[in-house]
Amino acid sequence: MESATYIALSRQGGLRRQLDVVANNLANMNTSGFKGEKMMFVEHLVNSKGGYRPIGEKQAYVRDIATMRDFSEGPLEQTGNPLDLAISGEGYFTIQTDQGNRYSRNGHFELDEAGQLVTKSGDPVLAEGGSPVFFAPGDTKIAIGRDGTISTQNGDLGKLAVVKFANEQELRPGAGGLMATETTPDAVENPNIQQGMLEGSNVLPIVEMSHMIKVHRTYDGVKNFLEREDERMRKMIRDLAQVTA
Repeated sequence: MESATYIALSRQGGLRRQLDVVANNLANMNTSGFKGEKMMFVEHLVNSKGGYRPIGEKQAYVRDIATMRDFSEGPLEQTGNPLDLAISGEGYFTIQTDQGNRYSRNGHFELDEAGQLVTKSGDPVLAEGGSPVFFAPGDTKIAIGRDGTISTQNGDLGKLAVVKFANEQELRPGAGGLMATETTPDAVENPNIQQGMLEGSNVLPIVEMSHMIKVHRTYDGVKNFLEREDERMRKMIRDLAQVTA
């Protein structure tokens, strides 16, 4: 068994999946509220038959076990649109979908034909208590306070539901940038909502481009090694055939 070949193949498979993660980060570098991902790897050492000490130089198989999402806050960008909302600090907006409640940091909202506050995909944004937010045709001066209180010139309409999670890594990304989880969220006691602003992606394009270049070079290096190893084995078989002929 050629351990070096199998090790190289395990590394190549991990690099291919890492490239997909980096490419997805770059594709969403302009997506409001997007959180970048990173790969998590584990190595398996080759042990000797007589114990736990590796034979000679350490050899390790590489396996990617999961992706870890970076939940650091992205930069706040001013838009001037009163329906654009950004959360400064912890918290997620609560969005109602056909599959159940989902959660998002993307506060690029709008009003549908019924005057309901919805996402770009048409999913209702929920207030505390799980109720949607509706504006009357005469509501023109929409104000949303730092604590999420919604009001117009006609009075208060409610308060946005801003929630948090004990372990954000349990959140699973889904369609439209919405996050799903079976964990019950907790309400953020003192949310800090900025009206007329959006949270940008926390992806750093220059860093991700450098990662992509590094992954490409490493992948090509592993590919060249496998090609040389294949040629070495072919030559060895040819030489062996000549000796035994």
